[in-house]
Amino acid sequence: MNIALIAHDAKKEMMIQLCIAYRKILSEHNLFATAKTGKMVSDATGLNIIKLLSGDQGGDQQIAAKISWNEIDMVLYLRDPNNPNKRDTDPCDNNIIRLCDVNNIAIATNMATAEVLIHGLGRGDLDWREIVKNQ
Repeated sequence: MNIALIAHDAKKEMMIQLCIAYRKILSEHNLFATAKTGKMVSDATGLNIIKLLSGDQGGDQQIAAKISWNEIDMVLYLRDPNNPNKRDTDPCDNNIIRLCDVNNIAIATNMATAEVLIHGLGRGDLDWREIVKNQ
């Protein structure tokens, strides 16, 4: 499965901890991330991550395009609603969530939901995505 990793600056350490905790499950899948998040997670975990552009250079838009083409199966998007930054007003952020809804792609925007999705991923609960993509 193809999994996108996105994290606001204040949540990057949390993304690293999430990926350390679930390294075994995540290592069995293709991981995509914006440049800064991807580098930080890869350096800390050794996971192989396909790094796109940084968020402010269009990395979020690249992920959105992959979602719209049904090339992403799950999105782990750790957002920071308490410390808004310039990306919070970026329509691309809302577009990612909207595109996940349109394309029936699982998305987590906080740690609790991310853990639930990863556990489901490990159990095979999202294997139906492979059937949908191959139709």
